[in-house]
Amino acid sequence: MIPHERSLVEKYKDRPFAILGVNTDTSKSDYAKKAEEQKVTWRSAWTGSTNNAISRQFKVKSYPTVLLLDGTGKVREKWLGAPPPKALERAIEELLAELEQAAK
Repeated sequence: MIPHERSLVEKYKDRPFAILGVNTDTSKSDYAKKAEEQKVTWRSAWTGSTNNAISRQFKVKSYPTVLLLDGTGKVREKWLGAPPPKALERAIEELLAELEQAAK
């Protein structure tokens, strides 16, 4: 997923779009090493376990889980496991079009 996420950050850099990763590895140093090795360029939080406030708030039960949130924080799409890249991009495009239309 990480190479695709990197491409999304670049593709949508001039639009109202952001990725936030949540890492549940138990070792913060292992997490930091992996993030550097895999060139994670977006915000990413380390929680230290799967039992954390973010996972509870969004009812995350398996990993990876990908959530697409709108500008108000409402979950618009949820995928258990890595979403098909085209499906993810289509959902992002639809949401961005909606947000940009509302801003006019």
